[in-house]
Amino acid sequence: MTGDASSTVFVKRLGLTVVVALLCLPALLPTLWMLSTAFKGDAQILRGDGSILPHPVETANFAKALAAVPFALYLRNTVLLCLLNVVGAVGSSAVVAYGFARIPFRASKPLFFTMLATMALPGQATMVPVFALFRWLGWYGTSLPLVVPSFFAAPFYVFLLTQFFRTLPEEMAENARLDGAGEWTIFLRLCLPLSKSALATCALFQFVDTWNDFLGPLLYLDDPKTYTLGYGLQQFLGSFGSHWPQLMAATALFTLPVVLLFLFAQKTFVRGISTTGGK
Repeated sequence: MTGDASSTVFVKRLGLTVVVALLCLPALLPTLWMLSTAFKGDAQILRGDGSILPHPVETANFAKALAAVPFALYLRNTVLLCLLNVVGAVGSSAVVAYGFARIPFRASKPLFFTMLATMALPGQATMVPVFALFRWLGWYGTSLPLVVPSFFAAPFYVFLLTQFFRTLPEEMAENARLDGAGEWTIFLRLCLPLSKSALATCALFQFVDTWNDFLGPLLYLDDPKTYTLGYGLQQFLGSFGSHWPQLMAATALFTLPVVLLFLFAQKTFVRGISTTGGK
């Protein structure tokens, strides 16, 4: 009986895995085509035989893509922007979320709902006035418009962290207050260490969002030395658009860090979402 039950469970899981794989296949096809093209030669692409498997395999496409644009410079600029945005967005959002979740004040609910309402406002609606503001400040042509706003909290992260902070036991904070601890001490030494999964989730969101950002660098950067990978890839398309293997190789290199980051942080990401308001 136990063997029959185990076989039934195995068959169900196998069937579920097959169904999920088939449902994911349409989303994976563009990625498979990109990787296939990255390893093809120009002659095979021009033949247009529709073959997925490259023959022969051209690994030199990656070296040519790296040599066509200053990839290392763009990578350094992108990583620096990602780190600054992660620190700014997660840190400032955690402070605001702690205030909403743990410090009662009269305008708490109206301010919280007003903040949530800003999430429904599309970025295109504020693009022109924000651009005019940064140009008036003299920040056009610098990375400041891409970094400074992250230090003023992100509504989505504030919402997630507020829900998480509300799940922490109030008795813990009360005992700390009786021992003479202030709110900053409670926040830094009690709440933050217990919120690693939620903070990691926000950090992952912010990293991916900054890594994939194209519109921000397009609007504010005019010096090639400050270009990010996303914007630099567009420049590669403009200069080498007919060289599809090299373009797909550059695209594969651009997407690889995000894929690896998600694979390594998947458990933390899922645990953080499941313990916040995202569930």
